[in-house]
Amino acid sequence: MLISLSIKNYALIDNLQVSFNDGFSIITGETGAGKSILLGGLSLVLGKRADLSSLKNTDEKCVIEAIFNISNYHLKSLFKTEDFDYEEQTIIRREILPSGKSRAFVNDSPVNLNSLQLLGERLIDIHSQHQTLELTSNDFQFQIIDALANNETELQNYKSELKLYKSLQKELNELLHFQAEAIKEHDYNSFLLNELVEANLVVGEIELLEEEYETLNNVESIKEKLAESYQLLGEEQIGIISTLTLLKNSLQKLAGMSSKYEDLYNRVNSSLIDLDDVFAEIDGLQENLEANPSRLEEVNLKLQKLHNLMQKHVATDVSELITIKNSLEEKVSYTENLDDTIQKKQIEISKKHEELNIISEVIHNKRSEVIPTLVNQLQDILKDLGMPNAQFKIEVSYGNDFFANGKDALSFLFSANKGGSFNELKKAASGGELSRIMLAIKSVLSKYIQLPTIMFDEIDTGVSGEISNKMGDIMLEMSKTMQVFSITHLPQIAAKGHSHYKVFKEDVNEVTQTNLMKLNHDERIVEIAQMLGGLEMSSSAIAHAKELLN
Repeated sequence: MLISLSIKNYALIDNLQVSFNDGFSIITGETGAGKSILLGGLSLVLGKRADLSSLKNTDEKCVIEAIFNISNYHLKSLFKTEDFDYEEQTIIRREILPSGKSRAFVNDSPVNLNSLQLLGERLIDIHSQHQTLELTSNDFQFQIIDALANNETELQNYKSELKLYKSLQKELNELLHFQAEAIKEHDYNSFLLNELVEANLVVGEIELLEEEYETLNNVESIKEKLAESYQLLGEEQIGIISTLTLLKNSLQKLAGMSSKYEDLYNRVNSSLIDLDDVFAEIDGLQENLEANPSRLEEVNLKLQKLHNLMQKHVATDVSELITIKNSLEEKVSYTENLDDTIQKKQIEISKKHEELNIISEVIHNKRSEVIPTLVNQLQDILKDLGMPNAQFKIEVSYGNDFFANGKDALSFLFSANKGGSFNELKKAASGGELSRIMLAIKSVLSKYIQLPTIMFDEIDTGVSGEISNKMGDIMLEMSKTMQVFSITHLPQIAAKGHSHYKVFKEDVNEVTQTNLMKLNHDERIVEIAQMLGGLEMSSSAIAHAKELLN
């Protein structure tokens, strides 16, 4: 509920501060006193766009602040989604700067206008005659029926499942599109993969093959050098090993004389052992070294193939080729298994489709069950509001398509006159009739769901005293479960309020200002008497005012 409203430097308002009660509050005032200014200021704090013309004094900023008790409004999820700081007593502030820029705050945290509008819609419903067009909206009509049908849980489940269903359909379409494109590339990717698989890629293989190629390609030269080395080492008379053996024998005789001779002996002996190993290895290499033209050709072809593959795939080594091969394997495998993936996705969609059908049917049945109750309640209320022949024909037909709120198509028809034909509300009802229908609907809704604070702006325009009396009774009944405001010119309605506020103009320092004050009991008598008989109040008008208040 709206607890208080503060407006500074807005239109004709210099500085207004007022507190409000729960229940039924009345706002009255002469035509032109500034009721629209008050509503305009309240609309700004609820997210309406502003401009520089809103400022009373263009050198100072305009500040509008409203405090709400939102403990019963179930808004924690909205606050979380919009990243607001949740407080049961929430403060909304709107500032319009002399530069024309505006700022908005929820509990002192800055917010954007879109977020503020979302919150504002959940806090106050300002209802004027032109807003009755909402009645003709299919979405609003469904909201009425679903409120009576208590479909909130089912609709939440449905919307959640529908989101998943659409997501699965999108994934399937992407898979089918990918499959169409992948089939075109599949043969080429398979060809590339087969080339790489046939190459039997091994990391480091190129280095080994290049070494083998060098050996096979230079076998005669290598044999010649090995033979020369073998002879230098193993010649009986002047070979290095024979000479080193003589040196070792000579030093052996000295080894026992001193440790330094022994060290020389050991070093020469160690060198001789190493040279013996070298000699044996050269001998082995000579025996195993043979010209092999066929192997040379084989190695050469393999190297050419690897280099061609690296050039083709823009790879620097075999390890990169292996990475490319693995990637191609994944692509080819994924393409070959796409049919299975698509089939699984289709099964998922089919299951989700069935789940949505089940929920949709529950929603449809609950809607169908409450429609007669809704029709009877609306027609009974409208009878009291001077529309005795008003009739509704409301039907929901179960279709094949999934809409945002189920599978139903809604026909919401109205006839104002006996024997008249049924038609859409916007064609069958006048502006005044739409206002009364909206009041009837809000009255019915208030029994089933927690509505936000509602402000009826001259909803009683053009109705008779008796009907206005019924309107007042309806709004008074609604105020048992919600906060209701009525801006009215009719004394019959004004007298029914728990609280009464008066909008008035006054001249302060030769400047006209709009203000709002709460009336006490005696002031209410005067105000209602003036509404009955004008400024020159008669004793009968005062007596009538007292009677109405009692």
